[in-house]
Parts: sequence; structure tokens; C-alpha cells
Amino acid sequence: MAENMKVLARALCPPILWDALIAARRKSFVRIHSEDGGRQDLDLYWDKEMAEVLDRWGEGTTWAEIEMLMIARSGRVLDIACGTGAVMKQLEKFSELELHGCDISDALVGRAAEIGLPGERLTICDASQMPYPDLDFDFSYSIGSLEHFTSDGLTKTIAEAARVTKLASFHMVPTSRSGRDEGWLKTYQSMYNCSVGWWRERFAAAFREVHVMESRWNDHISVGKWFACVK
Repeated sequence: MAENMKVLARALCPPILWDALIAARRKSFVRIHSEDGGRQDLDLYWDKEMAEVLDRWGEGTTWAEIEMLMIARSGRVLDIACGTGAVMKQLEKFSELELHGCDISDALVGRAAEIGLPGERLTICDASQMPYPDLDFDFSYSIGSLEHFTSDGLTKTIAEAARVTKLASFHMVPTSRSGRDEGWLKTYQSMYNCSVGWWRERFAAAFREVHVMESRWNDHISVGKWFACVK
């Protein structure tokens, strides 16, 4: 019933007003003071509207940044939580890269295949339990994904990124604009909004070196940071 009401409201609402309502929803949040977080909002990754957001989410910010991180590199690269494959498609211009992607949503992986990414290089899996052999990729990356994992899932996924990567793994995550460890929040999606130090500690548990770099992405509660993790 709730989904039917959402569809009806979307049909009746003028586009400008609908966009304003969605923006207002994202600006409101409930803080849950729990180190362990809560339930991950997985249902969104089978939602068509979310897929359309993912198709363009990082334009002009994080997608240009991952290009700069990947330029002049070669080898096998894994996009962790690749979504609709939009970033992989953009990196195809670098012919020395063999691009692979994985995501928990078969709907998003299917969309990635529809835009022409090779099906044999796309895997449906939980990023905290990836099926790849040890050191299978020269590089790996994730963009705006890890903050939505639960505490246990986050720890396991970072460890998995280290396990399957030979050289370096790059991760863009929102860090709290306040500089405080605000914990698990319920915004449009549940997420961690914590300090740079909080995130660095988690990456440092699995990687030898962790370097922090600025990202142009930001919103009203978060500032994007890249964590360049070296084996």
C-alpha cells in the first residue's frame, strides 16, 4: 500500500515540487547513538528511482576524481558496490585497465550489463564476502558506499578490499561536517556520519598506509574525503 501511495503521489506532484520534497526528506535525519549501527537499507537498491540517481550521482565531483586516481595506471581494477556501472563505463576510456564490478543488487548489476559492460566482469555478491581469490586485483575502489554498511559489514568489507587488492584501494566516504563522530544516522538512507579519524582507524586496521585526500562532494552534514589505502 505504501509503495502504491508513493507512485500515486509521484504521478500527481509537479516535478519541481517533488524534487523539493525529496530534498527536504534528505535534510531531515534522526541520530541513533549506537556504535553498532542499525539495519542497512538494502531495499533501495532494487528501486528504479534510486538506480536513476546512481546513474548521475557523482557527475562533476567524485567521478572526475576517480579518473584522476586511475589515470596512467594499468591492471585489473575492482569497483566495489558498483551500482549501475556508471563509473566503470566512464573509466573505459583508460584502455590499460581491466574493469570489474560487484554489487549486492541483481537489478543494479543488470542495469550495468544493459549499458554494455561485459557480463563476465560483473558479479552479484555481498561486498563483505566477495568470491574473488586473494590479490586478484591490482587496484580497487568504492564511492559513497561504505558509509551505508553496518559496523560489522564495514569491518568485513574493508578487510575484503585489502584481501583481494595487491597495490592500493581508494574509498570516497562522507565524513561529518562537524568533525564529530555522529554515529549511525537515518537520512534518505541509514549511514555513518563520523570524523576523518574514525574512518582512518577502520582503514588502518587492514592497510599498511592510509592517506586522506579532499573530495569536491559535500552536503549539509558531510564533507567527502578520499582514503587512499596502500598495501
